[in-house]
Amino acid sequence: MAITYHDLYLNTRMALTGAGVEAAQLEAREILCAASGKTAEELYRDISLFTTDEVAAQTEALLARRLGGEPIAYLVGEWSFCGLPFYVNPEALIPRVDTEMLAQLAMNRLKETPGHTRILDLCAGTGCLGITAAALLRDTRAVLVDLSDGALELCKRNIRRHRLTGRVVYLKGDALQPPSHALGQFDVLVCNPPYIPTGDLAALDPSVKDFEPMLALDGGEDGLDFYRAITHLWQPALRPGGHLLYEVGIGQAEKVAWLMVKAGYENIRITRDTGGIDRVVEGQRPKEREVPDLLHETMEEEG
Repeated sequence: MAITYHDLYLNTRMALTGAGVEAAQLEAREILCAASGKTAEELYRDISLFTTDEVAAQTEALLARRLGGEPIAYLVGEWSFCGLPFYVNPEALIPRVDTEMLAQLAMNRLKETPGHTRILDLCAGTGCLGITAAALLRDTRAVLVDLSDGALELCKRNIRRHRLTGRVVYLKGDALQPPSHALGQFDVLVCNPPYIPTGDLAALDPSVKDFEPMLALDGGEDGLDFYRAITHLWQPALRPGGHLLYEVGIGQAEKVAWLMVKAGYENIRITRDTGGIDRVVEGQRPKEREVPDLLHETMEEEG
């Protein structure tokens, strides 16, 4: 039976609304665009036309997956971050609006540094943080580091998508281990690490727990494993005066800030996201004085 794009859109939106999806209107449009291969503008242009049986069937299949809890971003295969499109798949976390604050603050620090700058995106995932900085700041080069081969493949695709092959590279690396000296030093190290306490993973929304990669979520017993390691081990990757910026989970900001204090960072700041939650913690590596070796001092005290 022939059906117009408009009717197909209405049916999809009603099904999503009935399932309690808050952004039913937006998601219905995204599903139809993905099913038909049309842009939003093309869909609006053709909204009164009849669709094909193939498009209707593909729409129903995508709708069924969405009603089963799969995130809309994975259904359509891409998502917007800071106004830029990024390929996404279940190998990496979906870029979120909350993280745009981290990207903006990182770019602000890069703008404060004259001349050419370098940013390291650690636990890069899709590479959205480093790629956004390089795409929007012409004098910035980025290095994307992740342990997941699947995430690195996404980084490669997104670098090519934004035509940044000459200024952005991706490397395999473990954030819980010291960095290679070959990386050199950076003006900004930005990181959105795994920060969910292991005991809280089971209570996450099914759309996150059942579809997004556990490797990118599990932050250890208290959620702070990566902050402890990176704050201490990766400090040599920052030039003197360079900035370390983290995204943090709810209730973690002061604990992460204290880790920075103990590691000798200065000018520590906590910034709230648009929802009023303490979301970004940043600090600056001292420009001149030596950073205390807290690890050995602590071991000596304990001994």
